[in-house]
Amino acid sequence: MQAVRIIVTGGTIDKVHDPMTEGLAFAKDHATHIPEILSIGRCHFPVVQRIMLKDSLDFDDADRTAITDAVDAADETAIVITHGTGTMGETARWLAERVTGKTVVLTGAMRPHSLSFSDGPFNLGGALIAAQTLPQGIYGVMNGRVFPADALNKNTEQGRFDI
Repeated sequence: MQAVRIIVTGGTIDKVHDPMTEGLAFAKDHATHIPEILSIGRCHFPVVQRIMLKDSLDFDDADRTAITDAVDAADETAIVITHGTGTMGETARWLAERVTGKTVVLTGAMRPHSLSFSDGPFNLGGALIAAQTLPQGIYGVMNGRVFPADALNKNTEQGRFDI
């Protein structure tokens, strides 16, 4: 058994329907859905650390530096990062240039957990397993597949991640 830390950064997995704008947004109380997803799956061992709730399309180098710093500061060597799918590959490649000695797995969702039929819980479960079993490095887990950082790319036409 290996200790795992989940670093929450935002993305679709944590969005909710905003009745004022009729769009998706983060909850006004800045809560993350990750503890609820873990509880439903009866998965109680990961440490959950929220460092931000932000759409990854709005990420800049300061945000990626904050993620890097959180990974570096973690005592655990198995790390899962919840992240928006829009720039997940960019962050994975950023981390690959800066993080060593840990297994880091980025994951997220194409549909929010707060709505029916989300892929988020499936992706999170896969990421938790991957973080505990893959060799050190930076990866993404989406749609039942593991991608090394350099091959983590969203196919917007198909609505999935492909190599």
